[in-house]
Amino acid sequence: MFTGIVEEIGTIEDIRKSGDSARLSIQGAVIFGDMKLGDSIAVNGVCLTVTDFTGSRFSADVMHETLDRSNLGELNRGSRVNLERAMKAGDRFGGHIVSGHIDGTGQILEKKKDGNALWITIGAGKNILKYIIEKGSVAIDGISLTVARVTDSSFSVSVIPHTGAMTTLTEKKVSETVNLENDVIGKYVEKLLRFGIEKQEPEQEARGGITMEFLAKSGF
Repeated sequence: MFTGIVEEIGTIEDIRKSGDSARLSIQGAVIFGDMKLGDSIAVNGVCLTVTDFTGSRFSADVMHETLDRSNLGELNRGSRVNLERAMKAGDRFGGHIVSGHIDGTGQILEKKKDGNALWITIGAGKNILKYIIEKGSVAIDGISLTVARVTDSSFSVSVIPHTGAMTTLTEKKVSETVNLENDVIGKYVEKLLRFGIEKQEPEQEARGGITMEFLAKSGF
């Protein structure tokens, strides 16, 4: 588990593709202090497993599913990426619950200065936007951010100078792709509320799906 507080910006040293998968080698500094084989590292918000490392470089394998759902397949040698180690028990929880399991990607539609902050608007599909609420949390390329505005086709965040300096987000250009992970709480709530609906009689579904009878049978 991660919190979306990026520890440092790393650099892609090498990418080796084999069929539909790939192996990344990433340079860094801060995250190597207590690194071990098998550790989880969030790379642009994607949870990857350390398979090899030296004092300033680690390697991780990326499977087909991950390449399809994220922007890791668009990386090149020299690309800068956000890095975060898995959270330790007892650490401060500075961001929000981030699993490192990307829900999909979005596209930067607009960047606009607002005093010392930078407003970034991101377009996304309905499968992403249905979980995004104003003042809720979202992870963008592994960065825990607060949603400032939501429309039917996009959402916006306001990035303070510190976040801009510590991450790659403000370096991104309009039309570039970013990884998105929704707040996990909303997904669990939806799953619980829909549990058993597929077993309802057709007339129950016609009445709107969720009923008092359904909630009672489901333990609510």
